[in-house]
Amino acid sequence: MSDLPAILSKLPPAVAQLLESFLRRVPVLRRQLDRQYDALIDDLAASLHPYQGKLPAYTHLPRQGRTRADILAEMTTLQQEEQQRWRAGYVSGAVYHGDPAHIDFLNEVYALNSQSNPLHFDLWPSTVKYEAEIVAMTAHLLGAGATTDPIVGTVTSGGTESILLAMRAYRDRARAARGLKRTRIVAPASAHAAFDKAAQYFDMELVRVPVGPDYRADVAAMAAALDHNTVALVGSAPSFPHGVVDSIPALAELAHSRGVGLHVDACLGGFVMPFARELGYAAPDFDFRLPGVTSLSADTHKYGYAAKGTSVVLYRGEALRRYQYYAVADWPGGLYFSPTLAGSRPGALSAACWAALVNTGEAGYRAAAARILATAQLIRRWIEQIPDLVVLGDPYFVIAFASPTLDIYRVLDAMNARGWSLNGLHRPAAIHLCVTLRHTEPGVAQRFFDDLQAAVAHVKAHPAEQGGMAPVYGMAATLPMHGIVEDLLKRMVDALYRVE
Repeated sequence: MSDLPAILSKLPPAVAQLLESFLRRVPVLRRQLDRQYDALIDDLAASLHPYQGKLPAYTHLPRQGRTRADILAEMTTLQQEEQQRWRAGYVSGAVYHGDPAHIDFLNEVYALNSQSNPLHFDLWPSTVKYEAEIVAMTAHLLGAGATTDPIVGTVTSGGTESILLAMRAYRDRARAARGLKRTRIVAPASAHAAFDKAAQYFDMELVRVPVGPDYRADVAAMAAALDHNTVALVGSAPSFPHGVVDSIPALAELAHSRGVGLHVDACLGGFVMPFARELGYAAPDFDFRLPGVTSLSADTHKYGYAAKGTSVVLYRGEALRRYQYYAVADWPGGLYFSPTLAGSRPGALSAACWAALVNTGEAGYRAAAARILATAQLIRRWIEQIPDLVVLGDPYFVIAFASPTLDIYRVLDAMNARGWSLNGLHRPAAIHLCVTLRHTEPGVAQRFFDDLQAAVAHVKAHPAEQGGMAPVYGMAATLPMHGIVEDLLKRMVDALYRVE
């Protein structure tokens, strides 16, 4: 059994599941699998720890602290090296603005507020002001003015926390109002992995429904998946993998008619899609203008151009929002409450977020959206000109593409070799580029197209080339069961925390 993952990939799913379970229990076979894991991790070691042997490594506190000047000099060197790719537009998503003057401005705001903590609202009432206004501005952008219902929310640490909190709110509302002990989320297969995390953390059932041929949520299939325990439906605007916007109006009508919540994941699109229609794109309604939308998440640290670490979760009405709060009245430490998962939080991030929103303004976001959407559509048309590639669905600014003739993960590795950092997808195997302001700079889109053509040509000329992330993605795409791949991913996290 020299290649256990390859053997499993060729078996029917039910047989593979039994064999996988067997492998986990038989020591000699488990050791064989462990060796294959280790070999894959070893192949990735250089990319996981590029500074190994080049910089001091600490496994314990130094006997004497290093000087501040020395530490800042080392960090400056690392920062200058690591910013080269994203500044030049080689990265999918990750850095959404990146202009040096904007970054310097946010850093100044952060420094002014570095000691603030929203948990101590009596000491830093300015942070209360910032967060309340962040929520209000985001709500207004996303349809609050078009409904008589109060649209409320909170500031969170990112899109995952926004989604976790919304799912917990639906769960606890159903427990309190309907007495449900088991609660179900119905989501399209393309919905973000954060919904899986919410289901695991909060002991909810998640039903993943296959998407349609256009990669959008299959509304009829989602309707069929509803049952008495369903507390929330999910739609994306747009979805992370394929960049398409689900049919939110149809999902909203379904949710409203069945009396369940609808959460719209607009973490990517919250500050772009509101402007798409007026800019001439065929964009559907997706926000609180639709009565069936009961919650929505939008990441201010993405296209809101705030510093990393802020998002907004919004609700239709204060009653639903209260179910995400935590409060305890019988703790010896006193009365305690917090609106989100964290207790202490960096108020400086909220201040920087507020500053980004107020500084950019509606006109700034509209202009940025125009540049991003135009560049993305140009890149889409160019990809469609490459015979070996096909664009998936009808995307706006996240362009996913696959290949009917080539191993697309080899193309991903070939792009990596040319300096690009793109996102690999699977089921189906694909790559996507999340277009940001970095890609709208002169020459970047053309460079992407030229490098993509060269990468495709390289893979066609070298079909058997090995290495990189392609084996990992390939295993994930072909294995009928996910346990082995999930084990490998967890071992990759272990490797990230090693100090060599």
